[in-house]
Amino acid sequence: MQQIKISAETRDKAGQRGTLSAFRAGGRIPAVIYGLDKKPVSVTVDEKAIIAIIRTDPNAIITLSYQGGEDVVIIKAMQRHPVTDKYRHFDFQRISLTEKIKVKVHVKLVGECYGAKTEGGLVEHTMRELNISCLPTEIPHEIELDITDLHLNHSLRVKDIKPGKYDLLDSPEQIVVSVTAPKEEKVETPAAGAEAAAPEVVGAKGKKEEGAEGAAPAAGAKPAAGAKPAAGAAAGDKKAEPKK
Repeated sequence: MQQIKISAETRDKAGQRGTLSAFRAGGRIPAVIYGLDKKPVSVTVDEKAIIAIIRTDPNAIITLSYQGGEDVVIIKAMQRHPVTDKYRHFDFQRISLTEKIKVKVHVKLVGECYGAKTEGGLVEHTMRELNISCLPTEIPHEIELDITDLHLNHSLRVKDIKPGKYDLLDSPEQIVVSVTAPKEEKVETPAAGAEAAAPEVVGAKGKKEEGAEGAAPAAGAKPAAGAKPAAGAAAGDKKAEPKK
């Protein structure tokens, strides 16, 4: 575990929006140092220096020197802008090199998975970090997990990892990585012999409607040749004779 020393600058107006924005615009990130039953200290750190540490080892042991003091710390929390993704604030936790601490460590998969290469499976890396407890000087840079012999529909759990100089804190039954069968995409096809429904023709002009036999002719229309007059409507119907 590497130990790095950087300088910090104390700040008096902690938490004021305008002041914090000015710090960030000047290339310095606001931060707070706390822990070990000591008073918290508000500081700023150089943006480039702290980013270089994160890229190398986010669990690095850092010695922060500032006006009036010096602390051995680790990065406990980081805040980033939701849009630009730039770092906005850091929490530094004071540590003792002789006492165990809890940290998150990245899981690195190594080896060529048999289940993916030979059996056509897909590797699903479920847990990319593990929670561990150990001395600060024994924090691993990353935890390597060999998946060479992992077959289709098999998985590796937390309990399958052999710990080094650290204790695993996650549930033993949690799946870290598994090999699953690829999901087949269902393509919907029309049923055999199904045909598209023909559009219905509505209101065809001059076409008699089925089942309309016996309908009265339109007013003023002459009956067709040979057509019998309707009952009670014979030509020359006599007027009713008055009763004597």
